[in-house]
Amino acid sequence: MDTSKPSAAAYRNLVTATVGFTLTFWAWDLVAPLAGDYKDRLGLSSFQESLLVAVPVLVGSLGRIPVGALTDRYGARPMFPLMSALTIVPVLLLIPARDSYGLMLVVGFLLGLGGTTFAIGIPLVNSWFPPHKRGFALGVFGMGMGGVALSGYLTPRIAKHGYHVPFLVVAIALAGYAVLAALLITDRPGRPVPTATLGARLGRAGRLRVTWELSALYAIGFGGIVAFGVYLPTYLKSWYALSPTDAGTKAAGFALATVVFRPVGGWLSDRIHPAVVTSAALGGVALLAIVQAFDPPLYPGGTTALLLMGASLGTASGSVFALVSQVTPQPQVGSVTGIVGATGGLGGFVPPLVMGAIYSAKGSYSIGFMLLSDLALAGCVYAYARMRTSRPDEPGPREGPLVEAHGRAPAG
Repeated sequence: MDTSKPSAAAYRNLVTATVGFTLTFWAWDLVAPLAGDYKDRLGLSSFQESLLVAVPVLVGSLGRIPVGALTDRYGARPMFPLMSALTIVPVLLLIPARDSYGLMLVVGFLLGLGGTTFAIGIPLVNSWFPPHKRGFALGVFGMGMGGVALSGYLTPRIAKHGYHVPFLVVAIALAGYAVLAALLITDRPGRPVPTATLGARLGRAGRLRVTWELSALYAIGFGGIVAFGVYLPTYLKSWYALSPTDAGTKAAGFALATVVFRPVGGWLSDRIHPAVVTSAALGGVALLAIVQAFDPPLYPGGTTALLLMGASLGTASGSVFALVSQVTPQPQVGSVTGIVGATGGLGGFVPPLVMGAIYSAKGSYSIGFMLLSDLALAGCVYAYARMRTSRPDEPGPREGPLVEAHGRAPAG
C-alpha cells in the first residue's frame, strides 16, 4: 500500500477547491430559499414552483459530463476559475428576471453552471492524494456542498436588506474566488493527459460497467441531498406551516448534517470497504424515510428523522466517491466523475417534481418518502452484494492508449 504523505501543495489545492465548490454551490442553490417569494409574486402552482427550483439542478448535473471530460484534458487550473467566473452572469441576471416566470426558468438554466465545479474538483483532489488518503480528502472536498446550507440560511436573511443584495454578495465572492483560484490551483505534475477526443473519452467511460453502477448509487445518495436541499424549504412550509426564514434555517441544519458526515463517509471508507459503508448508510436512509412517511410531528420526531437522514445521505455520498477512486482507472477519473456526478444531480432533479406533483394531487408527501425508502433499500442491497468485488476496468485490446503522461504519472 502507498504510505506516502500528501504534500503541502495537495492540501493547498484541497482547501482552495473546497472553498470554490462551496461558493459555486451557494450560487447554484440561490433560487430555492426564495421559492416561496417567487410563488407568491408570480402566482405559481406547487408544480411550477418545483420546476423553478429543479431546473438549475438539471443543467448543473448534465453539465458535469463535458466539464469533467474537459478537466481530464486541460486540468483544473484553467477550469475552476473559468467556471466560477461564468457563474457570475446568471447570478446577476436573477435580479432583473424576478417578475417573469419564463425568464426565471431561462436564468435558472444558466445558473446550472455553478453545479458543474464538482466534476473539476474530484479529479484534482484525486490526483494529488495517495490512495490511502483519497477517501478522506474527497470527503473534505465534498463538504463544499455546504454551499446549499449557506444558501438556505443566509440568502433569505440577506434578502431582507433588499432583494438584489444576496445576488450581489455571491457575485462579488465568485469574482474574488476566480482570481484566487487562478493563483493557487495547480495540477499534479505528470498527471495523465488524454489524447483522444472528448467523444471517445466519454464513450469509453460510458462503456465501463462501474460507471453506471456508481451512478445509480450516487443518484440515491447525492441525489437525495440535492432533492432535499432544493425542496426541503417548500416541504417544511407546506406541511409544517413554517415561515420562509424558519424553513430555511431547518433546511440549513439538514444540509449541515450532510456536509459534516460526507468526510466521515470518506474516512470510514479508508478503513472499511467503501461498498460496505455505502450499504449501511443507504440502509439507514431507507428506515428513516419510512419514519418520515408517517408524518411525525416536527418536534422531536420529524426533526430527528430528517437530521439522521441527512447524516446517512452525507455518509453515502462520501463513500461512493471513495469507491470511484478505487474502481476507476486514474486517467478516466474526470470523465467517470462527470457521468456519475451528472446522474447524482439528476437524482436530485426528479424528486422535487415528483413531490410537488404528489402533493398537488394527494395533499400528502407520504408516497414520495416511501419511494425514497424503496430506492435506498435497493441501493443498500446492491452495494453490499456486488460492489465489494469491483476492480478497475482495463482498456480493451482494440481501444489503444487514450492518454499521454507529462512526465511520470502518479501512482494509484
